[in-house]
Amino acid sequence: MSGILEGKVGVITGGGSGIGRATSVIFGAEGAKVVVSDVNEEGGNETVDMIKKAGGDAVFVRCDVSQSAEVEALIKACVSQYGQLDCAFNNAGISGKMANTVMCSEANFDRNIAVNLKGVWLCMKYEIQQFLDQGTGGSIVSTASIAGLVAAAYAPAYGAAKHGVNGLTKSAAIEFAKKNIRVNSVCPGLIETPMVAAAGTDSKLIDTMIAAEPVGRMGQPNEIGHAVAWLCSEKASFVTGHCMPVDGGYVAQ
Repeated sequence: MSGILEGKVGVITGGGSGIGRATSVIFGAEGAKVVVSDVNEEGGNETVDMIKKAGGDAVFVRCDVSQSAEVEALIKACVSQYGQLDCAFNNAGISGKMANTVMCSEANFDRNIAVNLKGVWLCMKYEIQQFLDQGTGGSIVSTASIAGLVAAAYAPAYGAAKHGVNGLTKSAAIEFAKKNIRVNSVCPGLIETPMVAAAGTDSKLIDTMIAAEPVGRMGQPNEIGHAVAWLCSEKASFVTGHCMPVDGGYVAQ
């Protein structure tokens, strides 16, 4: 039985761990050829090995998404390797430092915007151009957050960036809908990833965050990955401009 991404070529940024790794493995299992990208070369290559051991086809390309030349090179490397680009998951991101709006440093704000927002825009810019050059359409999913839908206290830079991702998603979706290019985002809730573990070294903070989840637990990276795979597939052919919460019901409260 064919997977829902059979025959497609996908690029996944932030693929060296967490949600990006889980999604990369799912893409491979669903039949896609996967270009895994990250600044973490060791983690990215480990993800590629996981895909290959499961019988999939993948390569690693290092990329800092905040750098235009590196993003352009990533898309060129994908086309050079596999001849095309059909879908992309713009997932690379950072959490930054917890601080209120007054105490947030300018360096923290600038870095959040550079990676979490500008990085997504740069990826969209070169991915969409490739889709237009091919004339075949394509699908993009970017990682926003519940912090892009509701308030993110003590994370003003992160929240601003993630709200921006959802704004970019809606703009691009409308601009290119008639070109058969679909653009959506996923808005994860609390997911059990290395980034969350690093941000919540205080176990009481993690317990408080879990208590705020209606389902009473953290989500797993593969639960985001399956949503992304669906959005990138033809099964979601009438879905564009959608910022999908995958959050255990958090924003429904």
